[in-house]
Amino acid sequence: MAGLSASTTQYRAVRIWLMSVAALIALMVLVGGATRLTESGLSIVEWKPVTGALPPLTEAQWTQAFEGYKAIPQYRELNAGMTLGEFKTIFWWEWSHRLLGRFIGVAYLLPFLYFLWRGGMSGELKRRLWLIFALGGLQGAVGWWMVASGLSERVEVSQYRLATHLVLALLIFAAIVWTLRRLTERPPAVATIRLKLTSAVLLVLTFVQLYFGALVAGLRAGRVFNTWPEIDGAFVPSADRLWFETPWWRNLFDNTLTVQFEHRMTAYLLFALAIAHAIDAVRSRAEGSVVAGAWWLVGAITVQATLGILTLLHQVPIDLALTHQAVAIAVLTLAVLQAERLAARRTARDQPKLVPVGQPG
Repeated sequence: MAGLSASTTQYRAVRIWLMSVAALIALMVLVGGATRLTESGLSIVEWKPVTGALPPLTEAQWTQAFEGYKAIPQYRELNAGMTLGEFKTIFWWEWSHRLLGRFIGVAYLLPFLYFLWRGGMSGELKRRLWLIFALGGLQGAVGWWMVASGLSERVEVSQYRLATHLVLALLIFAAIVWTLRRLTERPPAVATIRLKLTSAVLLVLTFVQLYFGALVAGLRAGRVFNTWPEIDGAFVPSADRLWFETPWWRNLFDNTLTVQFEHRMTAYLLFALAIAHAIDAVRSRAEGSVVAGAWWLVGAITVQATLGILTLLHQVPIDLALTHQAVAIAVLTLAVLQAERLAARRTARDQPKLVPVGQPG
């Protein structure tokens, strides 16, 4: 019984650890959103993974950091004449964002190494957690790759790289949420193939919508065409306005009208598919957790769409924009839970093994 008790305690500790890391990542995404909205992301022009954890501590160091910012196009073209005090404001946003990223790395790695030493995790779970850690390391590199795009020729970061940075962060978040669900020993939900398929499509479509939302942010496309349901004078803008860039596919990423339009259309599709999925769950008499999960997802998407419309109509005030982003994380969480609930599972392999207390593994 002592071994069982120890393993149960560790199993609970692993879950608390992963939930804490997921919460930190969600906070990181919101701080990143605030950094983008306050135009703070280019205020630190160097990547120092270790020594960069310390902010400037003397007036000379602050002056040096400010002189580095003055050398990039964003300062010269958008912020010429900025005072040192104003620079400090945007610096603290970016520094906080980077510090939180470092803290998440430590908060993930140190407990993970302890759990590896302590033993009790299956090979499948260890492989999954190592993969998540590798994605976290990649995210740090992608973050600098994104910042570097705005240091020489642009006054902002590339929207392509911004979208990659955001989606990778949310992919890591989703992987942790999925892993948390897989740590629960239970049979898979009984449902039709159609329900399982639509839950997977909803999850994929949510990621597509998040990518389009990041493009909107990167292009500041939410600050133009601030009407709804019409956009550029019509529900569907004219083709010559949507597809004027060549090659045609560049419009999907570079044309502010096309990017905002595809973000709107994907929202409508996501909303319609979520409702269809929920109605199908009721009609097929799926178990209660599946039906409840489907309707929770519909509710979250409804709130998210409403916030998106209000954010657009008010030309992206920071409070509405960050609330919109926070609810997007909730939508993703619910989409992951529903997809995992309906996915096939191997109940024994993902569960931490029961080992005697104190035995390293």
